Amino acid sequence: MFIRRAFTSALRGLNTHRTRSALTMLGIVIGVTAIILIVSLGEGAQALILGEVQSIGAKVIAIVPGREPKGPSDFLSTFTDSLKQKDLDALSRSTNVPHLGKIMPIVFGSYSVSYGSETYRPTIYGATPLFGEIYDVHPKTGRLFSDDEVRGYADTAVIGSKVVEELFGNEEALGKRVKIKEKSFRVVGVLETTGQSFFLNFDSAVIVPYTTAQQYLFGIKYFNRIVIEADTEDHVAETIEDVNTTLRASHNITDPEKDDFFLETQADAMKTVSTITDVLTLFLAAVAAISLIVGGVGIMNIMLVSVTERTREIGLRKAVGAKGSDIMLQFLLEAVILTVAGGLVGVALGAFFSFAISLILGRTLAVDWEFVFPVGAAFLGIGVAAAVGLVFGLYPARVASKKSPIEALRYE
Repeated sequence: MFIRRAFTSALRGLNTHRTRSALTMLGIVIGVTAIILIVSLGEGAQALILGEVQSIGAKVIAIVPGREPKGPSDFLSTFTDSLKQKDLDALSRSTNVPHLGKIMPIVFGSYSVSYGSETYRPTIYGATPLFGEIYDVHPKTGRLFSDDEVRGYADTAVIGSKVVEELFGNEEALGKRVKIKEKSFRVVGVLETTGQSFFLNFDSAVIVPYTTAQQYLFGIKYFNRIVIEADTEDHVAETIEDVNTTLRASHNITDPEKDDFFLETQADAMKTVSTITDVLTLFLAAVAAISLIVGGVGIMNIMLVSVTERTREIGLRKAVGAKGSDIMLQFLLEAVILTVAGGLVGVALGAFFSFAISLILGRTLAVDWEFVFPVGAAFLGIGVAAAVGLVFGLYPARVASKKSPIEALRYE
């Protein structure tokens, strides 16, 4: 009964000064909205990236040249020529990697592609016909180049839908010849539209036989990647061990610390992505949470002003029998009610803006960006808002409770 009366008195006090109450809540609303927005978009981005990783398949293993980067300073160490034809041949032998399902070398770079007077700069990939199976991309029209064309250094190319749009417009692309680095390539296939991916965008890609790319485009005798696929998911770990053993033998490496290659699996990629997005989201949410502290300071200042303005009210209540604890509880409840209400409004606004931005990003980037409502962050935001009201409302409430009723009644 006592708490109910104090709560009613607090609501009546806030309702008497609606504008001031609304302005007092504003800092809390902004802070909680920012937290919900950041965490929601962060979780949405994480879900999208992890979905892209999972779409590649759990059996796929990428062999990357160079030392595995341990930090930003090691990034350039991956651009080496340590993966060569002898490594591809060694890995292809069933005696070395018995559970190997598929293997494909990849080279890549960027060159301008032209047709007539039109020019476009896509990513050029050199691969084998297996890229369609491994990455689950297929021709909308035409075909993929064949293994015979790979062995014969053929001048055939498969292009993405964006390349067709930029170079051919509404014109038929199949059978036409495009020029890359002064070499003419015949278009034998056009890929289905796949949309933007965080790892590969085949819409803006030209895929040619890797032998042709090495010989005539990039002028190299090494690979940028070797992608393999285990025969089953159960054999992934064993395949990784076999690959490491085979490449170390091929490179005459006895100390694993001196490996000039490293392997990336779906599990590794998902772990890395999750760690990065979690850290970034936590950092940005912490920055946004600073506004809650600022809002708390604002609440304390305005509550102190309120105590001064309501001095006669405080004196009158004490004169008719209210205790100091009653006055303190009322002002403390006013601060907590303001911050909790601000937290609830912030959660609602944060969810609304997150949903709207998710829709915009999904349509703008042509990706399946999922809206995620962060339940944990919502409860945390409201809880922190209540704590802020309690902490920063304590001092003004104490000041109000200490006022002398006689002096308060004399206040003008």
